[in-house]
Amino acid sequence: MAKKHEYTDDKIKTLSSLEHIRLRTGMYIGRTGTGVHYDDGIYILLKEVIDNAVDEFIMGHGKKIDIAIKDNEVRIRDYGRGIPLGKVVDCVSKINTGAKYNDEVFQFSVGLNGVGTKAVNALSSQFRVSSKREGKFAQAEFTHGELVKQKKGKTSEPNGTFVSFVPDPKIFAKYTFQEEHVERRLRFYAYLNAGLRINYNGRRFESAGGIMDLIEDETSFEKLYKPLHFKDATLEFAFTHTNRFSEDYYSFVNGQYTNDGGTHLSAFREGLLRGVNDFAKKKFSGDDVREGLLGAIAIRLKDPIFESQTKNKLGNTDIRSDIVGRVQAAVIKLLHSNKPQADKVMNKILETEKFRKELNAVKKLARERSKAISIRVPQLRDCKKHFKQGKDQNDNTMIFITEGQSAAGSLVSCRDVNTQAIYTLKGKPLNVCDLKKDALYKNEEIFNLMKSLDVEDSIDYLRYNHVILATDADVDGLHIRNLLITFFLRFFEGLVGRGHLKILETPLFRVRNKKETLYCYSEKERDEAIKKLGRGHEVTRFKGLGEISPSEFKAFIGQTMRLTPVDIEGEHSIGETLGFYMGKNTQERRSYIMDNLVIDEEILV
Repeated sequence: MAKKHEYTDDKIKTLSSLEHIRLRTGMYIGRTGTGVHYDDGIYILLKEVIDNAVDEFIMGHGKKIDIAIKDNEVRIRDYGRGIPLGKVVDCVSKINTGAKYNDEVFQFSVGLNGVGTKAVNALSSQFRVSSKREGKFAQAEFTHGELVKQKKGKTSEPNGTFVSFVPDPKIFAKYTFQEEHVERRLRFYAYLNAGLRINYNGRRFESAGGIMDLIEDETSFEKLYKPLHFKDATLEFAFTHTNRFSEDYYSFVNGQYTNDGGTHLSAFREGLLRGVNDFAKKKFSGDDVREGLLGAIAIRLKDPIFESQTKNKLGNTDIRSDIVGRVQAAVIKLLHSNKPQADKVMNKILETEKFRKELNAVKKLARERSKAISIRVPQLRDCKKHFKQGKDQNDNTMIFITEGQSAAGSLVSCRDVNTQAIYTLKGKPLNVCDLKKDALYKNEEIFNLMKSLDVEDSIDYLRYNHVILATDADVDGLHIRNLLITFFLRFFEGLVGRGHLKILETPLFRVRNKKETLYCYSEKERDEAIKKLGRGHEVTRFKGLGEISPSEFKAFIGQTMRLTPVDIEGEHSIGETLGFYMGKNTQERRSYIMDNLVIDEEILV
C-alpha cells in the first residue's frame, strides 16, 4: 500500500521569478482587492511605475510625468534619462536587475529591491515599455510577463521612459481604478517633490509649498496656528495642533508614503516632545503635547529597510537617535523664532494638561458609580470569545449595538453565544459632536458602551473585531445610527479607520407564497421577488427589527449576514462633515435639508 504524502525528489519544485510572483502575489503587492481600498494591489502596481519616474526627478532629470488611465489601461511617461537601451527587457523582467543598487546613479531611491516593475509586468495581461535616449529607442511588449515582441530604432521624442500596462483580470477580479485613490497618491507625490508637475487625465498636480501644502490641504479641522515648518537636505517636517482628540501624521521615506509609520515617525514624535519640553523648561507628558497634533515628516535615506515589499513601514532602527536629536533641535529653534505660534502651542498644551487633570477626577467618579451599579455592564449580553484574546485572535467576534429590548430579544434568541455579543441602548444616545472627552464619563450610556468595547485606554484592546450597528430602518433608527457613528468618529476614529465599524443590513420586505419565501433589502429586490413569485404572493414590510421573528433573524446574522463597512476614505473632511450634519443647528443646514427633502410615498399611504 502506497504511503500518503511521500516526500520525494519529484515533490521539489523550482519556480521562475515570473511564476513565483503570479503564485505568491501577496508577497510582492500585498492584497489584490477590487480597487475599493487605497492599498489594493492595482494601486501598488501604479505606484511601482511612478516611483521609477519620481526617482528620475529626485536625481535631477525630468520635471514632469504624464499619466493616463482609461478602460483599466495605465500609461505613464517620464522625461528622465530613459532606461539604457540594451537593458530595457532585463530591467522589467529579471528580478534583482536595475541601477538602484548603484549609488552613483540613484542615491535616495524609493525602489531598492529590483522587484517593482518586474511585478507589474508579471501581474499584467499586457505590458509595454519604451525607452528613449539620445534620438534612439528600444521597445518591448509582454503578455502575462512573457516577452512577445521587441523593437529598436530612431526617434525624435525627448529622453525618458514610457510604460503601459493592464492589470491581469485573472489576478485582480472585477477591479476598477477609483479616482479619489489615484488622485490622493498623486497629491502625495507632488507634496513630497516640490517642483514636480504630474499631468493626469487632463488634471495637474504640483506643489510649491511641499509638506506645508499637505498640512493645509489634507484636513478640514480647524488649525490652532500656522504650521511650523523645517526643511534641510534629508529631513523635512511640519506640524500644528487642531481641535481633534487624536494625533494624526503623514510620514514619508524617499517620497514613499509609509501609512504604517515606522522608525522615522516614532523618532519624530519623541523629538517633538523633547523639543517642546526643552523650550518650555517643563516636563509635559507625551499625551498632553501631542493631543490634537497634525504632523508630517519626510526623510531621505540612502538604504531604507521596509518591513514589506509594499513599503508601508520603515524598519531602520539605527537612524532613530539621529532623527530624534535633529527634530528636537529644530523644534526648539522654530519655537524660539516664531513667538506667536509658540505661545499658541504652549496655551494648547497647558489647556490639555489642565483638562486631563479635571478629566481624571471625572473618570474616578464614573468608575466608582459604575462599580456601585453593577459588577458588569447591565446592557451587555457578552459572548464567550473575544478579539485578540490572549495569544488567539478571534476575527469573527462581533457585538451588535441595537435599540430597545424588542430588537435585542430577537438577537438574543438566535445569536451564537461564542462569538456574538449584544449591547442594548436605552434610548437615543447623546450627540457628542461638539462635546469634550468628559462626556464619555458623565453620560452613563456612552460610558457603558466604551467599557463594553474596552477602548477607553486604546483601541488596541478592542474586544470585538466587528462593531455592528443594528438599528431599525426608519427615521429614528437612522438617527440613532448617525449619533453612534458621530460618537465613534469623535472619540475613537481609529476604530472606524481600521474597518471595525459595520452596519447590519436587514431585509425591508418579505415576499412569499405557499411554496417560497424571499427576503428583500430594497424596493428593487421586492419588485423582482413579486415578479418571480407571480400571483398569490403576499408582501410584508418590516418597520423594526423587533417585528422579525428569532427564527427568521438567525439567517440574517449567520453566514449570509450582510454588513456594510463604515468607510472614512477621504478622512480630511470628517470634521467638516460632522460639523455640518451633527453640529449645532444652522440656517445653512436647514436650507440644505429643505432643498433636498424627498418624500417617501409609501409613508403617506
